[in-house]
Amino acid sequence: MTVRVERDKAGGVAVVTLDRERRHNAIDLATAAELTAVWREFRHAEDVRAVVLTGAGPAAFCTGIDRGVSVPQPASPYSVDDPLLSVGPKANDLWKPVVAAVNGMACGGAFYLLGESEFIVSSRAATYFDPHTAYGMVSAYEAIYMAQRMPFGEAARMSLMGTAERLSAQRAYEIGLVSELTAPHELLPAALRAAQTLAGYPTEAVQGTVRALWSAKQAALQQALAQAPALISLGNLPPERQADLFTGRRAAPEPRVR
Repeated sequence: MTVRVERDKAGGVAVVTLDRERRHNAIDLATAAELTAVWREFRHAEDVRAVVLTGAGPAAFCTGIDRGVSVPQPASPYSVDDPLLSVGPKANDLWKPVVAAVNGMACGGAFYLLGESEFIVSSRAATYFDPHTAYGMVSAYEAIYMAQRMPFGEAARMSLMGTAERLSAQRAYEIGLVSELTAPHELLPAALRAAQTLAGYPTEAVQGTVRALWSAKQAALQQALAQAPALISLGNLPPERQADLFTGRRAAPEPRVR
C-alpha cells in the first residue's frame, strides 16, 4: 500500500498519508487508485467527519506524477488520459473537509490535491513550485487549480518560472495560498487541531458549507479544466524530448527561493 490511513474514530478525523517517502511521495498508478478508493470510502464512513492529508517524511508532501509511470495516450489531440484527475476528494464527490498538511516540496501534480483541499497548513520548511515548463510540458490542470487559490500574478509566475524558482512557505502564507505556518515538528498537530474542530461540529452543516464554498467557483473551474486536454496535446514536447530535458536537470543552477 502506498497510501496510509489512520483513523481516530472517537474524534472523527482520518489522517491520509502519501507513503512513498523514497520517491518523494510521487504518485504512481497504484497510489492514484488508492487515493480514489480512500475518498470514495470516506463518503460512506460516518466515523470520518474531517480529513488531514499529508506526505511521509520531511522532504516532500508530493512531487506529482512518478516519472516512471507510462500512460498510453489516445491519438486524438482533443483527449488526454491523466491518472491524476481522480486523485482529489472533490473529483470523487467527497464534501467532508480536507486540511492539507504540507511538510516539504509540493510541486507539479501535488496541486491536484492542494487544489481540492479546503485549506493548507504548511511547515516553514515547505516550498512550492511547478516544473512543467522547464521540461517542455504545459502546466494546465496545475495552473488552473492554483489560479483559483492564489493571486493571478503569483500563479502565473510559479507556473511559468518552472524549476528556476520556488515559492517559500512564508511567501505562500503572505499571498493566501497557505492559511497557517508552523515549525516542522508542529505541522501535523496544527492540522489535526483544525480538523478536530471541524469534526466536532454537526457534519451536515460543515459539508453544506464546504459545498457552498466550492459552488462559488465551480462553474469557472469546470470551464477552465475543459480546455486543458487540448492545451496539453498542442503544447507538450514529445516524450523523448521531455526525457532529455529531465535528464539534464542536474546541470541547472540551484533554484531561487522567494
